[in-house]
Amino acid sequence: MTSANAPISRVMYVEDDPDIRAIAEIALQDVGGFEALLCESGDMALKKTLDFDPELILLDVMMPGMDGPTTLKALRQLDGMADVPVIFMTARLQSSEIREYRELGAVGVIPKPFDPMTLSDKIYEILGHARS
Repeated sequence: MTSANAPISRVMYVEDDPDIRAIAEIALQDVGGFEALLCESGDMALKKTLDFDPELILLDVMMPGMDGPTTLKALRQLDGMADVPVIFMTARLQSSEIREYRELGAVGVIPKPFDPMTLSDKIYEILGHARS
């Protein structure tokens, strides 16, 4: 786990939509300067998480097969993943839904569609609030 003020470098984003993954890859790597692992499903994330050792996980909520909340619960069972911050990425932004995401352990929610030029700023803003 990163210290309270240390910048993060490794971000895993789990998203089933290939167009959104492509935009996120540019936003995270080229604009944000992160090392990014993009996974097309919860199953793929579970297989690749331990080798990648993410410092932050971005999770789409609605995905076929394992949705975001189910993926989060499974990731939390893996060694070393219990305390990795998770941010949900979703268009589902009702206050009851956001409360549910937080109850699952998410540190925040980023609305979709997101602005690729400000995604990394939004990530740091959410992490700053979560750590304070």
